[in-house]
Amino acid sequence: MFKQIVTLIRGTSYEATEAALVPHQQVILRQQIRDCAQALAAARYAVAVAQAQNAHEEASHKRILERIADLELRTIAALEQGKDELAHEAAESIAVLEQERDSSLQVQQAYRTEIARLKNIIRKSEFRLKDLERGQKLSAATAKAQKLREHGAGSALNTFSEAEATLNRLRERQSHFDLTMDALDDMDRTRDPSSITEKLAEAGCGPAVKTRAEDVLKRLRERNQQTAA
Repeated sequence: MFKQIVTLIRGTSYEATEAALVPHQQVILRQQIRDCAQALAAARYAVAVAQAQNAHEEASHKRILERIADLELRTIAALEQGKDELAHEAAESIAVLEQERDSSLQVQQAYRTEIARLKNIIRKSEFRLKDLERGQKLSAATAKAQKLREHGAGSALNTFSEAEATLNRLRERQSHFDLTMDALDDMDRTRDPSSITEKLAEAGCGPAVKTRAEDVLKRLRERNQQTAA
């Protein structure tokens, strides 16, 4: 039972940590990318330092070769002059310098190997960093788009529904207004004496109130007949 409780506590702690980290994954990723960029910068600096040290070692190696060449000439001169003891002392110095020369060559080879290794790591790291940066930008854009869809879809649908409801209310109000105005016009015409007179005249009850096109044509024909007679 105790083991299960411990497992439960560990599981709960892990899930709580995961739940706390999930909303901040973009922040974590950006910081991790910055850490990678700093590590890459440190690697570049290490290469620059190694190259500078190798250049210094090459210069030292060149000086050693010059000293060896100079001592060899002087040793030969001492031998020619029969100064064997001095020549032996010079030979010992040449032997020491040759050891330094060989050691310098080994150091230079180690520098070149390390520089080549670091440059290869840097090249690969640069590609990986660019991929990370592109991936982070794409992930951030996707997250924003998802957030817009998540929070905007429902509100957009609600906005459409609200706008349609408002339009329907306006249409109903305008229709009601038109019907009301038509009813008022009918009432006005009914109460207006001239309107009743027009209706009676149209029904043939009394002379016409308004001049009709037929009346105008009849009058003009009669006038034309009288002029012809």
